[in-house]
Amino acid sequence: MLRRLHLHSTHKTIPALRLTALFFLFLSLSNYGNLVKAYVFIYAGCSQEKYDPNSPFEGNHNSILSSVFSSSSEASYHSFAIGNGSSTPPEGICYGLYQCRGDLRTIDCSRCIESAVNQISLVCPYSYGAALQLEGCYVRYEHVDFLGRLDTSLRFKKCSRSVNNDVEFFKRRDDVLADLPTAMGFKVSSSGSVEGYAQCLGDLSSSDCSACLVAAVAQLKNLCGSAAAADVYLGQCYARYWASGYYDRSSDSSSEDDVGKTVAIIVGVLAGLSILIVFLSFCRRAME
Repeated sequence: MLRRLHLHSTHKTIPALRLTALFFLFLSLSNYGNLVKAYVFIYAGCSQEKYDPNSPFEGNHNSILSSVFSSSSEASYHSFAIGNGSSTPPEGICYGLYQCRGDLRTIDCSRCIESAVNQISLVCPYSYGAALQLEGCYVRYEHVDFLGRLDTSLRFKKCSRSVNNDVEFFKRRDDVLADLPTAMGFKVSSSGSVEGYAQCLGDLSSSDCSACLVAAVAQLKNLCGSAAAADVYLGQCYARYWASGYYDRSSDSSSEDDVGKTVAIIVGVLAGLSILIVFLSFCRRAME
């Protein structure tokens, strides 16, 4: 059908179809910078205890990661337990979960999880337990049941340069930090020039989520003090704040972000030139 449409289109409709195709191509590729940012590596943790190749745990571990990937195309969070029945030896039991940041589209969530799943076995080969956090998603599996058990241990922090003698900034920041612990899942907050967001893992109860976020906010203040931007990741939640535009201006932004922005700019310029050429060709043919 597509071939017949192409062959029987007139000269005046072909440029219009090309223009539409280029427009959608530009929209798709211009999101590349955001997709790259979602894949930025934050941290990973691996258990010291290792399993043997071809062991019962390896099979269940592979099943968990396969389920994590396939489920991510349908939901932003899911937990799994494989091998916890009476027919499986205790050493074969595996628990796992994944979660995407609350503002990611389903397709971007799935791509982020695919990246995390591909990395976790490389970063933590043959580990009985592992967790890997990317900017936009998180994957974890364990030999023991960790699901729904509150964990506020510090996993990662990042503090920017300090802000001095800016009373307005600290007031706005404190407003955001006071609001973030009210999140039930994922929450975005802003006050004046300060923005932030927080998220709990989906296996936490509402009371445990609140307790985790209170602990995360306390860590932001204790560890990062007067920082213009700060990130804190605990075992089952995270919180972040920043002065508006800080991450765009930051000199220590990741190379992946820079690549994404550069590619998006180049794609935009090329798409614009392509559209201009097609438009001029259309005008020339219309005048013939």
